[in-house]
Order: sequence, then C-alpha cells, then structure tokens
Amino acid sequence: MDLFAAATLEPLPNPTTPRPGGLDFFSTILWPFKFVVEAILVFWHWVFTSIGLQPDAGLTWVLSIVGLVIVVRAALIPLFVRQIKSQRKMMELAPEMRKIQERYRGKRDQLSREAMSRETMAMYKKHGTSPLSSCLPLLVQMPILLGMFYTLSEVKRHAEWGVGGTGLLNPVLTREFYNAELFGVAPLHVNMIDAINTNQTATVVILVILVILMILSQFFTQLQIISKNLSPEAKTGQAYQMQRIMLYVLPLAFIFSGVFFPLGVVMYWFTSNIWTMVQQFIVIRNLPTPGSEAAKAREERLAKKGKALDSSGKVIPMAKYEAEQQRLLEEAERAKAEAPKRQQPVGKNRAKKQAQKGKQDGTS
Repeated sequence: MDLFAAATLEPLPNPTTPRPGGLDFFSTILWPFKFVVEAILVFWHWVFTSIGLQPDAGLTWVLSIVGLVIVVRAALIPLFVRQIKSQRKMMELAPEMRKIQERYRGKRDQLSREAMSRETMAMYKKHGTSPLSSCLPLLVQMPILLGMFYTLSEVKRHAEWGVGGTGLLNPVLTREFYNAELFGVAPLHVNMIDAINTNQTATVVILVILVILMILSQFFTQLQIISKNLSPEAKTGQAYQMQRIMLYVLPLAFIFSGVFFPLGVVMYWFTSNIWTMVQQFIVIRNLPTPGSEAAKAREERLAKKGKALDSSGKVIPMAKYEAEQQRLLEEAERAKAEAPKRQQPVGKNRAKKQAQKGKQDGTS
C-alpha cells in the first residue's frame, strides 16, 4: 500500500458538504494531534490489511481505532498511576484540609485569605500533590480526543471531495474509511443526527447501545473508587461528596457524545472507557488505598497465601512479617521505657506537706 499515492480523487456525485478549504481555527491548532491520530490509524490499518482484512471493511477500521486506543492509553499509564496516587492523597488530606478551613472560618479579610492559601499550598507541597494532578491525564488525552473527533468528522467531507486528511490519511484511505460500515450496516463517519435524518435505523440502534454501554462502564468505574478504594476518613470529606455526585452526573455526558459524535469517535470513546474500567480494577486490586475495603480484601488474599505487607508496603512471607511486627513492638516498648516520666502537677498544700515530711525525715 502506497501511503502517499493519489494526491486527489474524483469528487463523489452530488457532494452534501462544502468544499474543503479556508482557515479553521481549531483544525489549525489541533494539526499536530490530527497528524498523530492519522499516523496511528494508518499504521494499524496497514497491519490489519497485511493479514488479509479488506481495506474498506468496517472491521478493519474499528480494529484500527482499537489500536489507536491501545497506543494512546498505554502511553498514559504513568500519568494514570500518578493520578490515582494524587486522588488518594487528596482524599486522605480531607481531614487536614477541614482543620485549615475551620481555623479561618468567618475570617474574610485579605490577610486571613492569604494565610489560608499559604497553609493550603504548604500542605499540598508537604504531601507532594495538588488538585491539578488528578486532572492531568484527562487534560493530556483531551487534545488526542479532539484530534480524533476532527479527523473522523472531516472524513465525510474529504471523501466526498476526493481529498485526504492532515497527514498519512491520504485520499484513497479517506475514501476507504468513508465506505467502511460497522457490521456492514453502520457507516463510521455518521453521527446520530445524520442517521436519524437519513433513516439509518441500524446506525441509530448501534449508537444507542454504545452510549448505554459507555454510561454503564463509566458508572461502574466511578463506583469502584468510592465503594472500595476510600478509607473511612476520606468518606467524611467534601471531596467524597463530590465523588458521589460525579458518580451520577458524569455518565450523562456520554448522551451528548452519542448524539453529536461520529460513530468512529464513539467507538474510540467506548473502547477507552473499557480500558479505564479494567485498568482501574487492576490498580484498586493491587494498589488499594490504605484502610479501604479494597486494602482489607488484599490483605486477606495475601494472608491465605501466607504473605503480608511490611511497613513499606512490600509483599513479604508471613513469618518475616510477624518477626518485623515483633521487632517494632519491642522498639516501641523500649522507647516508652527510656522516655522520661512526666511529673504530675502538685497543689500548694500537698507540696507543703511533702516539704515538711522531707524535713522530718532529714532530722530523724
């Protein structure tokens, strides 16, 4: 397959879209991301056509979209782990944050606000986290998602006028994508509004099913966090209440995506949701928040295998764990014994009596 073949193709009869051209602010800003998206799509398309799949088959392009998800999400794994740790720290910091807020409750002067801000930032710095850290993976993925949206949204117009995309998605590949249909009935470049207007019932049904599955997967992913991976202390903070609200509100955003996004973008988002759900399950199972139900469940699983977690969180044999606990207990008792005893306060009358008794003992 020649990736650079055919600079243009003959336009399709009676195009329904305006001729490509002119300046588009968002397309210009997203040009690098669109180029990356097209490169990944074309690579996977080449892989699947090389093993015998049809170039314009819906399965070929759907698998290419799945490959795009794998590449993007795999690259984001380090950020995802950082996000999980940051969210965990933010939840654990909720009691300390409430103390700061209580200390400055009712104080609205400039000096108090500045002092509260300094203490809050110092707390974040001390624990190595910030509210922005938990949003970083989403912010990084958003340009890729927008690049995917614009790439697939422009497939119809580019294919109708016989031109290619930003980079490696040349006119031939664009036309093949345009002709691709999921299950042989649902074009990947069509959104729900277009499908309804053109009476493509099968496409509408597929989009509705995908949106429902996206909502359920997002709900289950969020539910895993607030039901299994929060400590009792974290469940008393304002952040926990926000998590509960997002549990029901965030999945509804996928209704919007199912209506306005092309089927190809919805497939990308659905596959990405499945990745997130599985990834979240693995992280919660193996790196749970200390004190959470997931952490207790992990300790029980390790105990059945004759293992436990040491003070640094490393999995060790049970015998070694018991020896470590015994050592820590002995060190604590030794430190307690060596600590100077606190002298209890004595009243004036009692002190006077003790002094008199001391004099009598000295003269006897």
